[in-house]
Amino acid sequence: MPNYQGVWSLSTQYQNASGWPSQPLSDIALFGGGNNGSKVNTIEFVKISSAGNGVDFGDLLAAEEGAACASSTTRAIWGGGEAAGASNPQNVIQFVNFSSAGNTTDFGDLTANNRSSYTGSAGSATRSLFMGGITNSSAIIDVIQFINPTSAGDASDFGNLTVAKGTGGKLSSPTRAVTGGGSPSGTRTRTMDYVTIASTGNASDFGDLLAGGNGTEGTAGGGSSTRGIFAGGSTGTIINVIQYITIASTGNASNFGDLTVSRVYACGASNSTTMVVAGGYSDSNVRVNTIDSFTIASTGNASDFGDLTSVRMTFDGCSDGHGGLQ
Repeated sequence: MPNYQGVWSLSTQYQNASGWPSQPLSDIALFGGGNNGSKVNTIEFVKISSAGNGVDFGDLLAAEEGAACASSTTRAIWGGGEAAGASNPQNVIQFVNFSSAGNTTDFGDLTANNRSSYTGSAGSATRSLFMGGITNSSAIIDVIQFINPTSAGDASDFGNLTVAKGTGGKLSSPTRAVTGGGSPSGTRTRTMDYVTIASTGNASDFGDLLAGGNGTEGTAGGGSSTRGIFAGGSTGTIINVIQYITIASTGNASNFGDLTVSRVYACGASNSTTMVVAGGYSDSNVRVNTIDSFTIASTGNASDFGDLTSVRMTFDGCSDGHGGLQ
């Protein structure tokens, strides 16, 4: 029911979705898993075009952190991650439908011998990519694998990154997927790689993230169909820097502005106009629950959007309207 001012809450909209002539909630971002002191299985959602706090959506199959999230216009899909009580990353792929709040369902598995966590993910409406990560032997890998998000099944081999890495940011247009920064073999990199989503093959060099130490890891990625964003991360120092690229070209990143708080291992999600950056680990050495937002096509500093249901870091999420779907 609406309140006395005729305003529907996000949760009430979801509960009454079946009574609407069309899906009332577009531009939904889902955030799943992570670590709030221990690994969690919580999925929550926000509507990107309307500032507010996170609302419970459902649960992952198990409590975990470091899973990568990709999406189509109808499904959010998490791959890999490190489950609670497990000594190794897992190869599970799981999904939920944006239109129906609830728990995830098994989708398939990542490619054989590439159980991975801290993987980058991006894609289009018809293909989702999982890029790099950490394997069950604690090796950092350069493997790129892909699925068709509309059809459950196991991942297939796509090619290789220019350098093995985990904890990179990721974003896409309908034609290109880009991963930026990350941690290869205990160091950091400034390198951005890109691939053409509809093909298979090895990644090519795109350019570099902004100078900062030897590179940046744990940055949050997102953007529109034309502009990619990397926000926050660690260069050895946790930063609040937002930087951007033009996805159709190649070249180094440019300065965009600043987050409201420095953070690493946060989660980015976007629709065609707005990007949100949620959670993470701050330069005050605490996990945070704050969500920032900013307009992708402009430059400038982020504004407060709302809060997650709890503090968390090392989690991933996606939306039903990100740059690869536009």
